[in-house]
Amino acid sequence: MLHRKIYQLCCDSREVSIFLRDQQRWIEKARITDIEGDLVTLRYETDEEDELCSWEEMIRIESIGAITQKLASVPKCDFDLPISEDCPEAEQIRKPSSESSPE
Repeated sequence: MLHRKIYQLCCDSREVSIFLRDQQRWIEKARITDIEGDLVTLRYETDEEDELCSWEEMIRIESIGAITQKLASVPKCDFDLPISEDCPEAEQIRKPSSESSPE
């Protein structure tokens, strides 16, 4: 099951966070670039002492304790979120009218 999910994330090229059970650490904002047998190849970047470092790691599937992915985000700044009235009229969902009587 985990192998299939990792394969799907690899094909979708989604950004994930992976917890390595044996090292007790998280790798954040990683991309799964390859799966070969029980080895998973990850690429990610870290910001260390004003340097941006790119990493590629090969880990075993049994070392993976958890995989998470961000579903959505909302900016924290003062931002007006679009509401349904801002959509073009053709895309708006109409409420069923309860006043019409069945014939």
